[in-house]
Amino acid sequence: MANIGFIGLGIMGAPMAQHLIDGGHTLFVNTHGKVPRPIVDAGATVCETAREVAQQSDFVIVMVPDTPDVEAVLFAANGVAEGLTPGKIVIDMSSISPVATKVFAQRINDLGCEYLDAPVSGGQVGAKAATLSIMVGGKHSTFEKALPLFQLMGKNITLVGKNGDGQTCKVANQIIVALNIEAVAEALLFAAKNGADPARVREALMGGFASSRILEVHGERMIKRTFDPGFRIELHQKDLNLALTVARQIGMSLPNTATAQELFNACAAHGGAGRDHSAMVQALEKMANFEIGQ
Repeated sequence: MANIGFIGLGIMGAPMAQHLIDGGHTLFVNTHGKVPRPIVDAGATVCETAREVAQQSDFVIVMVPDTPDVEAVLFAANGVAEGLTPGKIVIDMSSISPVATKVFAQRINDLGCEYLDAPVSGGQVGAKAATLSIMVGGKHSTFEKALPLFQLMGKNITLVGKNGDGQTCKVANQIIVALNIEAVAEALLFAAKNGADPARVREALMGGFASSRILEVHGERMIKRTFDPGFRIELHQKDLNLALTVARQIGMSLPNTATAQELFNACAAHGGAGRDHSAMVQALEKMANFEIGQ
């Protein structure tokens, strides 16, 4: 069993940390705000700073919202870097810039430590069920050391390639998810406004080639109007911004990704940034002057 640091105990991080505790590991934790009571009750040690977390731990896992947050956790005063000693492993499970990830990895390597970028897919449901898909970038030898930890948190665990490739894979994932949400939203709205029962339409489509996890889960959310996150629109906006920024840097166009981002932007403009990303349908509904639930 290992001493594990875990920084970032939000709706994703808290259940992930709980699985590590349940797996018999000793956790040292730090988060923005208060550490969730179940984590404390399970025996985790609360640390005042990220530096203290790193000092106590063999592995340091970071699960925070965005690139600047990861940079601050790692390299700000009293950050992780100040508490590292050679041989420790830093694992960033946030979803952030692939370009910045390569820089962060090199800075951690320069301290004699190892680095994995290991973003996840599966949302709060997957985090609670320990069924997350985990996309890893880094050395194979480092991956093998961390694999038993990943197996406590996820099911589909893939070493994609070098540092940065895990984050690139996650950005690709978010492109696919956004475009699938958009497709499901258009289809169900089309059916509903044309007079068909969207619930029956969804049921029929689930048995054919149009079937998908997005149609199953997010289609149901659209019909039942259950837009509590889940995965917030503002976080998906962040991920698509990464996609569009990197695409511009490498000289390619992502036209449908840009459209999905504009629909998320419209939702945010109407106060929906904190809703589940399935609420993208509301932007399309405003243009159609019709709600699926009508």
